[in-house]
Amino acid sequence: MFAAHYVGDKSFDVQAGQSIKPSAGEVRLDVGFVGICGTDMHIYHGVMDARVSPPQIIGHEMSGIVAEVGDGVDNVAVGDHVVVRPLDYCLACPACDAGHSHVCQNLKFMGIDTPGAFQSSWTVKARTLHKLPANVSLKMGALVEPLAVACHDISRARVTAGEDVVVIGGGPIGQLVALVAKAKGANVMVSEVSETRRQFAEKNGVKTVDPVNEDINAVVNEWTGNKGADVVFEVSGVQPAVDVMTEIAAVRGRICMVAIHSQKPQVDLFKFFWKELELLGARVYEHQDFEQAISLIASGELDLAPFISSVNSIDHIGDAFASMDGNPSGMKALVSLHEEK
Repeated sequence: MFAAHYVGDKSFDVQAGQSIKPSAGEVRLDVGFVGICGTDMHIYHGVMDARVSPPQIIGHEMSGIVAEVGDGVDNVAVGDHVVVRPLDYCLACPACDAGHSHVCQNLKFMGIDTPGAFQSSWTVKARTLHKLPANVSLKMGALVEPLAVACHDISRARVTAGEDVVVIGGGPIGQLVALVAKAKGANVMVSEVSETRRQFAEKNGVKTVDPVNEDINAVVNEWTGNKGADVVFEVSGVQPAVDVMTEIAAVRGRICMVAIHSQKPQVDLFKFFWKELELLGARVYEHQDFEQAISLIASGELDLAPFISSVNSIDHIGDAFASMDGNPSGMKALVSLHEEK
């Protein structure tokens, strides 16, 4: 049994882990696979040390098997394959009272604010679990969490069939947003500076535009018959994307902010008045987003196998993180804690 502690300076200390017996309402999991996301990479680079307080077990994109259940748990049983929705909410604040526990005012994000999934045995609240169908492997299960992010983004932006959607930023989340929008029946284009990532999108049947060497406004206008995009997703986190998002949006278009910007961006509010635009925020996910993500994978509607760039064992977790550092071809590195069952 092992646990990988992030200790700072792009380093992990892999040591013997511990098995914590579940209390009432809790479940102990044998962790299967854990994915590395953009937030994990920010932690790896040391920019979140004040929040994470190393040494800390991080990781939250996971799949696992129920090993032990505490008293009062009836939503899962020993042997079930599950994923964790890594949000620990209070159920007492105004946001929770209004039914928005995913943006709880006292929210703790598991794997960042509290110990996470890079450990063989992880004890969590049963309310965070979602069952995986028999035809969804533990490897695919580790992709449910990022896919749920995309499902939430699409839901917040109210994307419908036939709409023209532009996703600015072709990283893992941007690619998933594009695929979920496409599954909704929308016409989708990804704007991405990396040729490698544009090729990845095109292999998935999504049109692309190079915003550095092409006039994105002209390309979108030609694509939409001079209408503009009904929905724009900002998933890149850079100022040039914010500059262009209001330009390419159609009259009464909807702009959904997905990326976390390191500095407050400058936004052209005049365009919101002139075109009657809507600006929407999308943060993490809700229960139904996880269920939709699982359904999209289980039904075969989305094939996410190409997203898995590498699989490393927990004792090579440093290699897994290093493989994603500045690598545009890396979509999702997985870390294995147990053999696939």
